Amino acid sequence: MATSAISFDVGDYVVYPKHGVGRVIELQNQEIAGMQLELYVLRFEKEKMTLRVPVNKAESVGMRKLSSDKTLKEAMETLKGKPKVKRTMWSRRAQEYEAKINSGDLVSIAEVTRDLFRPDDQPEQSYSERQIFEAASSRLARELAAMEKTDEPTALKKILDVLKVSAPQWYEKAE
Repeated sequence: MATSAISFDVGDYVVYPKHGVGRVIELQNQEIAGMQLELYVLRFEKEKMTLRVPVNKAESVGMRKLSSDKTLKEAMETLKGKPKVKRTMWSRRAQEYEAKINSGDLVSIAEVTRDLFRPDDQPEQSYSERQIFEAASSRLARELAAMEKTDEPTALKKILDVLKVSAPQWYEKAE
């Protein structure tokens, strides 16, 4: 059996594209349909969920280690950029945002967070915009928290602080 190009150890934080940051809590060997499989057992605290991923499938499902410092820096810079608001129908944009969040790519998640952020003095968001914003910002905050060895609320505050500083320059010009 060929060894996977990426491997994770018990205790490692990993990113699973559809669920965000989890932790490898054990390696298991199980017999499934008559085959012996080696599995990573991942725990996602926020969702109170456990996921088993075959070691040989980890790379193909997009499971990865936490982002590099360079990628994190790029994501934080993305938050400072000008929000891109497309004039397409909300349902189409919502699908694009969901796809970016589920890609697991930190910079794409930062783009969604930036694009859907609304300063307090701006018009209210729709319920679905708010839901997607919260999903993206939470996913970003969890990876930031794991990388900076802090908690999610602290990381989320840091993200929102960056957005609050950057947003006024974009929204004042728009009026």
